[in-house]
Amino acid sequence: MSGGHGHVDGSNKKIALLVAVLAAFLAVSEMGGKSSQTEVLTQHVEATNMWTFFQAKTVRQTVVRTAAEELEAQFKDSGTMPPAVKAQIEQWRKTAQRYDTEPETREGRRELAARAKAHEAKREHARGAYHMFEYASAAFQLAIVLAGAAALTTVMSLAVASGGLGLVGIAFTALGFVAPTLIHL
Repeated sequence: MSGGHGHVDGSNKKIALLVAVLAAFLAVSEMGGKSSQTEVLTQHVEATNMWTFFQAKTVRQTVVRTAAEELEAQFKDSGTMPPAVKAQIEQWRKTAQRYDTEPETREGRRELAARAKAHEAKREHARGAYHMFEYASAAFQLAIVLAGAAALTTVMSLAVASGGLGLVGIAFTALGFVAPTLIHL
């Protein structure tokens, strides 16, 4: 405020505008951070589900292979294996192979592992974005504090520092949207 009542000097108007712009960018950064955080959790659950399914297929495959090997071992020394037993062993081996890869359903172990890894990659991408948005939010919050201090003290170097931190926040926000894994802090 200057000498008269109800008048705000020009530098305080500029600082108020700076605070408003910083707050708007802070809102965008916070929204990006929340969205990225949700994506991290979603992709983590999806990756975990795929790995759990992978493990279940591995257990089933092991049980079927073991059953085939055990049944085959029972007839190894006798030299004569009934055709029904031979057919059962062959069926179990085919089932074990199918558990390993099922391109039609994408539910074989190989396909499940690939799907789990894809979800992990998406999770890490979202995690990188989340961190960029968090750094951006911190920069915007500090910039707002410095702008407020500049308005109160009329120390314009605080306003300049606030603007600089605002630019840092904008850079981190942009990285969060376009290249979240470019830098690791």
